[in-house]
Amino acid sequence: MFLALLVGAGAGGGAIVFRWLIRVFTLALSGHEDYAGLGPVPNAHVPGLGRWFVLLAPVVAGLLYGPLVHFFAREARGHGVPEVMFAVARRGGRIAPQVAAVKALASALCIGGGGSVGREGPIVQIGSALGSTIGRLVKVAESRMKVLVACGAAGGIAATFNAPLAGVFFAMELILRDFNTQSFGMVVIASVTAGVIGRAALGDEAFLKLPPFLVDHVAQYLLFALLGLLAGVVGVLFSRVLYLIEDVCDKWWRGPEWLRPAVGGILLGIVLLVLPEMYGVGYPVLGKSIAGHYAIGFLIVLLIGKMVATSLTIGIGGSGGVFAPSLFIGAMLGSAYGELAHQLMPGIAGQVGTYGLIGMGAVFAGAARAPITAVIIMFELTGEYTIILPLMAAIVLATGISHFLTGDTIYTLKLRRRGVDLDVPEHQGLLKSVTAAEVMEPLGEPLDRDTALLEAAGLLARAPHGQLPVVDAAGNYLGVVTARAAADALSDGEHDLVPVGGIVEQSESVRAGSNLEASLDALDSAAGTAIPVLDESGSRVLGWLSHQRVLATLSAAHQPAGSS
Repeated sequence: MFLALLVGAGAGGGAIVFRWLIRVFTLALSGHEDYAGLGPVPNAHVPGLGRWFVLLAPVVAGLLYGPLVHFFAREARGHGVPEVMFAVARRGGRIAPQVAAVKALASALCIGGGGSVGREGPIVQIGSALGSTIGRLVKVAESRMKVLVACGAAGGIAATFNAPLAGVFFAMELILRDFNTQSFGMVVIASVTAGVIGRAALGDEAFLKLPPFLVDHVAQYLLFALLGLLAGVVGVLFSRVLYLIEDVCDKWWRGPEWLRPAVGGILLGIVLLVLPEMYGVGYPVLGKSIAGHYAIGFLIVLLIGKMVATSLTIGIGGSGGVFAPSLFIGAMLGSAYGELAHQLMPGIAGQVGTYGLIGMGAVFAGAARAPITAVIIMFELTGEYTIILPLMAAIVLATGISHFLTGDTIYTLKLRRRGVDLDVPEHQGLLKSVTAAEVMEPLGEPLDRDTALLEAAGLLARAPHGQLPVVDAAGNYLGVVTARAAADALSDGEHDLVPVGGIVEQSESVRAGSNLEASLDALDSAAGTAIPVLDESGSRVLGWLSHQRVLATLSAAHQPAGSS
């Protein structure tokens, strides 16, 4: 409990510092506390550049945070939450202590320089790194370490968004992926502590100031349900666009990684020149869309623009979250949908802003597939309880359609692309992702088929697995010869000079690209302690695969980083 309090206090303080850094860098690089929503106005520091300063702001920011991330904490690149999920699921909750400071500076610079990303991913990673660092200092057990990481994530969300309940459920649903009483209690303590500190420093108002919304016609529930289904599709689309653009950036970039954010910042600057509403997190624009200040066509442009701008920011090596962009995209979708419904059915549709709010939660649910978090965080961010029923219905439908369309979320897809499946036990995932070629033992010198048995006997006596591969004059694999077969042939004293080609056996073998799960089946069927690993054509022998080698690989993967 004491450690949970300590982590919560640290996360709360970290959230305050992080928000201050964003404000400082945004003011320094744009000349305004929040440039989004102001339109194409000049930077107060360099008015002579006019609106063209947005071409330079991302480049300057990239020159600062690119080397910082590359040389001090590469895990600080990207949106942060997948890295925390991986640390909890696969590394015993261990996160490098420098990640907190690097992530705070890099994300604040990225957002301040126009990066179209959110602050929830960074604050989750900052709080989680603090929790992990405290856990390592006091040498807690691995199970407790994971809870402290979740406490840090919850505290960061609670303090930065004034949303302590959302912090708790975000940590339980996405980070720990488990609801047990003890963990829940500790995460609540951390979230409350961080929330109190955040409210003392940042105030106690709802994140978005909105007029009251009402559902005044029962037919609106059908419209909300349809919006939920559409939002689920858009949430999945956002995930796909994000990683598609990241792949394109990876494919075309050939320079040093530390320079990538600055060079890529030129492309981001062009997007900001066309759509200055994409600068930074964009909450002022989000608020205006819900208030009905934009036409349907422009709302669609903003929706597409946010997908592209966020994906480009991440693709060029930026640092920031995808939660706020998903809310932004949802608000544009919902507001456009509400405007259209109001034009087609003015007597039934009701207030346009209601659809914008529901779209926010539903798109996030479709992208992240965290329905409990989506419901709670929308309530806490807006203070709107009057639309809780249609909000819940739309979020559940968005989650369902997301399940139907894809097996991954916007967070887990990043890990699956690295070969990590959080839904599969660690050892099982490793068996499916690691190939025989990656863990095979050295082959040694194979026997030529014309080698005399007596000569081969001495080599077989020293062979680690009591067998050696046999090849022809061209080096093609023929099979194996075992020490037992050679001993039987030599026992009568008449076969000393007989070539080993005469006693070659066709043993079980695997191809180099076979995963360990398939290779274990072949090992179990083999008579010896190891089997040959062949190239994909089956003509060349490359090495040996043994049970000991597989077990050693699994043990090394399970060993926590930094332990002996």
